[in-house]
Amino acid sequence: MSHVVTIEEPQAKLQVSQTRCGGRSGPWGKVSANRTYDFLYDPLFIMSSEKDHSQANIQATLIRSKLRRVPRYRTMFSSLIHYPRYSVYWSKADPVPSFISQDWKGHEERHKEALRKLAVTDTSFQMPKEVYEDPDVTGKNRYKYFERPFLPFYQQMPFNVVFASTRAEPYTFPPPSTKYLPIPSKYTVGTQTDYRDAEVQTDPYSPEYIVCQDSIPELLTLATLTWGRGLPAGQAEVEMIERAREKRAWEATLPPLSDTSQFEKRRRMMNAMERKEWAFREQEIEKLQEIRLEVLKELLKKRDENQNEVNMACLNAQWSKLQEVKEAKLAQIHRTHVSAIRKLLGKGKNIEGKLERRNIIKDYSDYASQVYGPLSRLGRFTDNNSEDFVVKNHYLNTYEGLVELESCLPEFVTQPRIRPPKPKVTTTKDGFLKRAARMDHELAEVHKALLEKKNKGLEAKKPMRFLQRKPIPQPRLPTPTLELSSNEEEDIEMAVIYLQKLLRGRVVQNMMFEGKEKRLELIQELRTSHALQEEDRLVKKAEKQVTLALQRQRNLHEHKVSLVENHLAGLEGWVLADMFDFLSKELVRLQEERRVHALAMLAERQRRMREAEESGRRQVEERRLQEEDQIFKEVIKVHQSTVTSYLEDIILNTEENTAEEQARAEIEKMAEEINDIAYEMESRRTQLQSEEIVAELVYSFLIPELQKDFVKEKVRNAQQKHILAAHQVIHRHTEDMLEKHSVEQQQASDTELLEGETENEQNS
Repeated sequence: MSHVVTIEEPQAKLQVSQTRCGGRSGPWGKVSANRTYDFLYDPLFIMSSEKDHSQANIQATLIRSKLRRVPRYRTMFSSLIHYPRYSVYWSKADPVPSFISQDWKGHEERHKEALRKLAVTDTSFQMPKEVYEDPDVTGKNRYKYFERPFLPFYQQMPFNVVFASTRAEPYTFPPPSTKYLPIPSKYTVGTQTDYRDAEVQTDPYSPEYIVCQDSIPELLTLATLTWGRGLPAGQAEVEMIERAREKRAWEATLPPLSDTSQFEKRRRMMNAMERKEWAFREQEIEKLQEIRLEVLKELLKKRDENQNEVNMACLNAQWSKLQEVKEAKLAQIHRTHVSAIRKLLGKGKNIEGKLERRNIIKDYSDYASQVYGPLSRLGRFTDNNSEDFVVKNHYLNTYEGLVELESCLPEFVTQPRIRPPKPKVTTTKDGFLKRAARMDHELAEVHKALLEKKNKGLEAKKPMRFLQRKPIPQPRLPTPTLELSSNEEEDIEMAVIYLQKLLRGRVVQNMMFEGKEKRLELIQELRTSHALQEEDRLVKKAEKQVTLALQRQRNLHEHKVSLVENHLAGLEGWVLADMFDFLSKELVRLQEERRVHALAMLAERQRRMREAEESGRRQVEERRLQEEDQIFKEVIKVHQSTVTSYLEDIILNTEENTAEEQARAEIEKMAEEINDIAYEMESRRTQLQSEEIVAELVYSFLIPELQKDFVKEKVRNAQQKHILAAHQVIHRHTEDMLEKHSVEQQQASDTELLEGETENEQNS
């Protein structure tokens, strides 16, 4: 019989550096200098797009410089620009071999994805089978199954435990033979591997497996869990696995469908399980809602913080702007103040306003005058046209000129010869010391004496001869000593340590037993796969037949239940469809009714607004018509009054003219009659009658006029004193105000004259 091995998914430590969605070491991440071409060599390094692949290729090309420096042996130690130490050339060597494909690996994945979609849509298309690699544990895949041991009892060990020291005699190695040379056991070799050595993998390696015929291992029920979606398993996944086990155990306790007497019990158990599952789902929904609420709170809090940051940034920007405006105003005020102070100082130097001639000798003798350092505010800039003084030479500004200039120079300029300095001769030919050497020696002695005197003055002063208090040093702490215990105490301690070892070993044994009890089903499953004895095989075969029979019964029962559930689901769907159709129609009707009502309300509101606007326009029009009627009436009234006055003037003028003519005619007639009577009386009048007439005229005309003039003069004389008093009271304050006004006008005119003179002086 063939043995079938079920391999669990290893928790490999080797991880991929880039996922399909873009990993940590993408084209924009940090790429190590010695692993620049991982996106070509590493089969697990997958770029998210062709653009990222080209970006990674460009980055690798930029990191690897193709410029090579070749030293020049003749000028290797030169520091001159025109004699460089090395020359630079462009290397044409490509670090990537020609047999390595530099294309993006995503085209194959897209081709496979297109084939999968075609297989889903077209049933006649046959998907080509994928050939997987050898899933052997040994060989080239061995590194995928490395894992560090997990020893939990190391963490639970108390710190005050001391292990018994084992005394072992040191092992003495035999002396090496001198006949053969020693062969080193290790070599250090640098290689470029096909796989990454860093622990940045995202999807652990999952080997291929083979399932026994007519067996469903429990591990395959977790095939839906993938890395990042359930793996590595957490508390939620463990709870899900436990619930699945409980459900399988519950399904095993259900009465069979063939037993009609226990049909009611089966229905009650299924209803209880359904209520339990609904309660669990409600708890999950509540947890999910709480998590979403917390996330929403965090988002709102973050939004408030961002808004506060934006507000603070706006306030800071506004404050900075105002500060800049303030500083600009202060600078302007300071400049104005300095200018005004400068003008006042200039005026103070020449108070009388005398004109002084320029003293050229003084200006040129003073190096701080305007001749040597003119001020820019007076319109003089010393660096104007400075480019005119720049030396432009072909031999100094171009490379060809420098080469030509170097060719004209002698050899000792480009290749200097270093000559050792000669010793300084301090004696004459006769053996006497020179005067300069003697002077140097004397100066050195004087300098040495001055330094000794200076250092002597810096010595610390001696303490005075009085009593001084000396500090008492603190006493030294006692040296700790270790008391040697007796042999009995040491034996007791060793016994306690041995007892601790036993207890710890018992704890580990209990932990292993509990783990074995928890994984008993998996152990049994492994035993079924690794059965070696014939009796066990027969037992397992019988259990397998029973399991298959139970599985067939369960499948038949599930098929019947599925048919009933499909029928019930169809009925429920029909009822729900009718109900949803009715509800949707009612919803549409309500929405239409509300929409029509809203439109009616909008139309009514618009009608009222238009009526209000129309009534307003009508009132304005009526008011305007009334105003126009009133204006027309006033104009007509004015016209009528004008015509009436014109006619009245004509009539009055006509009446006056007629009355004047009639009066003139009557007066002329009466004058003629009076003249006739007067001439007749004059002819009959005597001397005495003439004198009487003159006396009556004098008495009736001349004497009353004289009396009127006398009374008027008397009244004028009586009122003259009152008028004079009133004039004094009125004109006394008026004269003071006139005098004050004249003085102010005089001062204002003087101030204007001074300001005009000041402006003229400033302009000059």
